[in-house]
Amino acid sequence: MVSSEAWDWDTGEKIIPVDEWKGRYKWVEEPYVSPDGEKIAAIVNIDEGEFNVSVNGEAWEKSFDKIWYLRFSPDGRLTALVSEAGEWTVAIDGTPWENRFGYAWNTMFSLDGKNIAVAVQQDMKYGIALNDVLWENTYANISNMIMSTDGQTTAAAVQMNDFNEGEIFKFQEGAFTVAVDGKPWGDTFVNVWNIAISSDNKTMAAEVRLNLYDYTIAVNDVPWGNTFGCVWEPIFHPKTGSVIAPVRTGGQWTLAKDGEIIWDKKFVQLWQQMFSPDGNRLAAIVAPKFGKWTIAVDGQPWGVMFNELVTDAVFSPDSQSVAAVVKDKDEWAIAVNGKAWKNRFDMAWKPVFSPNSEHVAVKVERKGKYTIACDDRIWKHECNALWEPVFSNDGTKVLLRSVENGDYYRRVMPVNDLFQ
Repeated sequence: MVSSEAWDWDTGEKIIPVDEWKGRYKWVEEPYVSPDGEKIAAIVNIDEGEFNVSVNGEAWEKSFDKIWYLRFSPDGRLTALVSEAGEWTVAIDGTPWENRFGYAWNTMFSLDGKNIAVAVQQDMKYGIALNDVLWENTYANISNMIMSTDGQTTAAAVQMNDFNEGEIFKFQEGAFTVAVDGKPWGDTFVNVWNIAISSDNKTMAAEVRLNLYDYTIAVNDVPWGNTFGCVWEPIFHPKTGSVIAPVRTGGQWTLAKDGEIIWDKKFVQLWQQMFSPDGNRLAAIVAPKFGKWTIAVDGQPWGVMFNELVTDAVFSPDSQSVAAVVKDKDEWAIAVNGKAWKNRFDMAWKPVFSPNSEHVAVKVERKGKYTIACDDRIWKHECNALWEPVFSNDGTKVLLRSVENGDYYRRVMPVNDLFQ
């Protein structure tokens, strides 16, 4: 993970005009902002079949036939998928990779941003290219691509055998498996879905379908001994390496560890399980009743439920609190430890805890404008575009990145000054 300690936390406000870009180009696409807030960039159209990227008002030296999926890496480099002469590749700060592909999509980054991978199609076969190096083996189909946190390993669900839609018997025999750095597992399954990679990159776990009726988790090509009516995405315990996954049994959902049920309570639905940073607590989004959603921590649901949605749950750094986005009666809000904020929004994004766990901030939308809510209080600025807030390492300051009235603003302010 990239440390924000070296960022500029002293300058109160920086302004970059962006509305004037529209006068230089035929059109300007949506902007993206670097993690440290120092750069704002957008894909721009110069002429028919000629695209470039503007970064703080300066264009890349080289233009391309087409550009899409503009993204900043965690270490601040600007990436895009670019096309030249009908072939696609990755450009990093304007410099394209040497290899070219029939198509490329789904840019992935390691936590430190040093490693970059994309899914690619070449000669009607599919694989992953990591740092400009394509898998040695490519496949008839690829999905559910993933990169390890350190960026050293990539994996995906792949189709081993070619068959068309009408060859249902071949499908039922099993044609899918997991490929790790391009090398397939030995067994095939009827289906393979979401994959998890252990922190040491030695273990892979995936949702698999054994036949038309039985589902389980496969770990390094070995299915759990128990099967279930359905399973969801697995995760690894951060300390023990055990695999945890939601499973459906007896018509309801609960959590299993290494194939054995670990939560006594069962739910109408359960997914998006997560461990606390210290690895001692386990939470998940659950539906105790049909259409009623909440968070369960160590198997115990919050006392409050919401009638439409709970999503984007996150643990605090000290492992003591859980915050989530909730939707109830057509209104969005934030709930922390089972208590919903009083303020309601037209939309809300993933909550962000300060490193000292004392504050919760979130990007929200109200009446077509964006602002920041922090600890259930609303920042006074209404923005045309806004990015998630970032706290300083000591939790006393917050970095705010916004577009207001045609200008981009990078603001650093004490958390206590947000509402003055």
